[in-house]
Amino acid sequence: MNSMFTKFVRRILGGILVLFGMNILLPQPFIPLPVPPEKAAAFLASLAATGYILKTVALLEIVIGLLLLAKKWVAFALILLAPISLNILLFHFFLDASGVGGALVVAALNGILIYKYWSSYRSLFHY
Repeated sequence: MNSMFTKFVRRILGGILVLFGMNILLPQPFIPLPVPPEKAAAFLASLAATGYILKTVALLEIVIGLLLLAKKWVAFALILLAPISLNILLFHFFLDASGVGGALVVAALNGILIYKYWSSYRSLFHY
């Protein structure tokens, strides 16, 4: 769990999450957002209309990213991130294929880290 590779992957994923979470949470995005396809835009508009979902996901991304960067509760943070990264991946597969590369990176980094921290999850699957 403490190999240089694991540290690198954990820090990269943590940085990505903090960066993109802040980009959504701040009133003015500092990374320009491309215009999504019509179906993706409608979906995002419906999430934004709730007033809380996008902000909650962005806040979770920031908290998870900070936990990964600080190496605190990493196994817990990775499990919290799993459904978020799956939804990012599915969103891009079905609604906005142009961003699927970034979604694959986040999902792959999350999967790699879950594999590296698998010993932390063993007790969940013990009969």
